[in-house]
Amino acid sequence: MGVIKKIAGPAVIAEGLEGAKMYDIVRVGNEKLVGEIIRLDGNECFIQVYEDTNGLQVGEPVVSTQLPLALELGPGLLNGIFDGILRPLDKIQEVSGIYISRGIEVSSLDRTKKWSFTPMKRVGDSVQGGDVLGTVPEFSFTHKILVPPDKAGRITSIVGPGEYTIDDTIAELEDGTKLRLAHFWPVRKPRPFTRKLDPNEPFLTGMRILDVLFPLAAGGTAAIPGPFGSGKTVTQQSIAKFGDANIVVYVGCGERGNEMTDVLVEFPELEDPQTGRPLMERTILIANTSNMPVAAREASLYTGITIAEYFRDQGYKVSLMADSTSRWAEALREIASRLEEMPAEEGYPPYLSSRLSSFYERSGKVTTLAGETGAVSVIGAVSPAGGDFSEPVTQSTLRITGGFWALDAQLARARHFPAINWARSYSLFLGILEPWYRQNVAPDYPEVRGQIIAMLQREAELQQVVQLVGPDALQDAERLSLEIGRIAREDFLQQNGYDPVDASCSMAKAYGMMQMIIALYKQGEAALARGATIADFLGDPIIEKMGRARYVPEADFPAYKAEFDAQVQHAFLGSVKA
Repeated sequence: MGVIKKIAGPAVIAEGLEGAKMYDIVRVGNEKLVGEIIRLDGNECFIQVYEDTNGLQVGEPVVSTQLPLALELGPGLLNGIFDGILRPLDKIQEVSGIYISRGIEVSSLDRTKKWSFTPMKRVGDSVQGGDVLGTVPEFSFTHKILVPPDKAGRITSIVGPGEYTIDDTIAELEDGTKLRLAHFWPVRKPRPFTRKLDPNEPFLTGMRILDVLFPLAAGGTAAIPGPFGSGKTVTQQSIAKFGDANIVVYVGCGERGNEMTDVLVEFPELEDPQTGRPLMERTILIANTSNMPVAAREASLYTGITIAEYFRDQGYKVSLMADSTSRWAEALREIASRLEEMPAEEGYPPYLSSRLSSFYERSGKVTTLAGETGAVSVIGAVSPAGGDFSEPVTQSTLRITGGFWALDAQLARARHFPAINWARSYSLFLGILEPWYRQNVAPDYPEVRGQIIAMLQREAELQQVVQLVGPDALQDAERLSLEIGRIAREDFLQQNGYDPVDASCSMAKAYGMMQMIIALYKQGEAALARGATIADFLGDPIIEKMGRARYVPEADFPAYKAEFDAQVQHAFLGSVKA
């Protein structure tokens, strides 16, 4: 047992903790507040406390558990709302009301509920860490019960099919190890896997601007930087709903209470387009608002990624939404300043980049210990003050992530959603995903995509001229390029998240829409060459037909496009004879 020597906000210095190790969990003070050792210096331990430290006094006891911060992983996580260290908020409310009482202890999982377990192993079978002992149905999801990664041996006993609590022993190994439906794993230790695989298939989001221009690979990383009000949270919610992941982990890290409340209210009401059931049935929410203890904010990202790895190890595709890593970095900065560490740029600690890297690098597509394929895709929101992308968190994230989806406040004010600036965004996954697009969408897909990008770039160049001299100074061919670029922006890149059809778009439909835009441009060029004017182009009803394409249901789109292709052959000619 040690004692408190110094208190500096969420940081506490204790002395006399014999045998203490880095990242051990300790109980601080008479109220037994939860804390974690983050630095050792001789006889002194530097502790970040995950609860409010008001009222703590020098000399109060500090007791080490000799265990790291670990999560209990098992059935019951889905449809759950937790704080930064995986305490369920509904259980906390039952015990202490709407505010989290200090020193409160609640189980992450329901210890009384019985789960229907079906074994997949028998007595005498040898098992390794990560092997599947059996399955438990959870909503419409099959929860696989895993052997803990650090356990192995021959099964000497295993229960039959039946209902068991998470504390019941379901199997025993020859060395006496008892296995349950759940197991513990430390949050700062990546879960092991057999092999990391190349990210050779996309993580489809349902957003055309992302899936077409700036795709994310399954198991890849992406950042969504943007100023306040540009749509970071809305974009992440849309990806959570329509992204092709089996499990969604949403970490609200240091967000304002009202924003997090919106998430907590809206998510349970969202319908899963995959199953027609509530989206929450395959979602885990971790809520750590800005008024909660700052140290728990620092732990929340590790909590989220550990849960994501757990479901990855079951052979599922998992998407992790971190909103926002800037608030996490601010927590890191505050704790570092309390510990009187030497600051770097803008007061952030020098190890900011390495901490961000250690988080994002836990993503990936892997072969699990059981031989299955699973993936964790990480999408982190960044909130640079005033939209300044040169600040340290944005720059550090930019160097780590493979996708950079830059949100633009001007686009948001212009009601252009998603407000992603196509000129400032990029994806490093285009090359590795090209074979997938050629095989699964169309053989000429990369070339079609390249033509759309060229149209957008040409329109951006002409817009600069228009701002100086106006559109009337342009020639008809340039006016045509300007209008085609506008159509690509407004009718293709822009999506209506409130429309049941346009909220999400398949790759087949996105490819068809790109073909329609290219056909418009080619026919417009041909018509101008035959004597038509730009007025003929602007006044043709085929333009309106193009604008309605995004609202056409997926099942009806092939027929709609065929009709469009027939009509476009005779468009824009006006008084010119075909």
